[in-house]
Amino acid sequence: MKDHFKEKSKNWDKGDVQVQGAKIIADAINKKIELTKCMEILDFGVGTGLLGFDIAHRVKKVYGVDTSVSMLKKLEAKNTPEISIETYCQDIIAKPLGRAFDGLVSSMTLHHVKDLKAFFETIYRDINENGFIAIADLESEDGTFHSDNTGVFHFGFEKDQLCRIAADAGFSDITFQNINTINKPHRDFGVFLLTAKK
Repeated sequence: MKDHFKEKSKNWDKGDVQVQGAKIIADAINKKIELTKCMEILDFGVGTGLLGFDIAHRVKKVYGVDTSVSMLKKLEAKNTPEISIETYCQDIIAKPLGRAFDGLVSSMTLHHVKDLKAFFETIYRDINENGFIAIADLESEDGTFHSDNTGVFHFGFEKDQLCRIAADAGFSDITFQNINTINKPHRDFGVFLLTAKK
């Protein structure tokens, strides 16, 4: 797998958009989902752990999956005996982890997933009964959010289409709400949080 984030990983945790964006997403998830100390959570597209470490304080364990070796190395350097994220470097659609979780969180990763149907079906199988998903990403945009669209398969998402894909995979109680706006010089970009239960 090509590591599209090899260069970006070097300064990822210094970017205000990334750091503040992950904090806003974490706060939105905490308001929407009752996280408990008995939960084991999967962070899909964990990156350097900006979202995952925030969630880790509130649950039993966070497991992080990503296809970028360089991002995971940055994350692992931040692990401590008190708070740590166990990482997996793999494509879980092509090669599922083979274990179940109480919930899945994800920050700004879904637009890098080519086959959304396969993704939601895979996640549905890997979430425990009564488990949840909480996925944040860009609302539909014109392709100008990224300066380089290498590895980007979707220019944001339309509410109805994404909710339908999640429902077709078996999820229920689906909600889709705007939680943030990222301001760039040429335009603003909306960020949504999709939540659902199994």
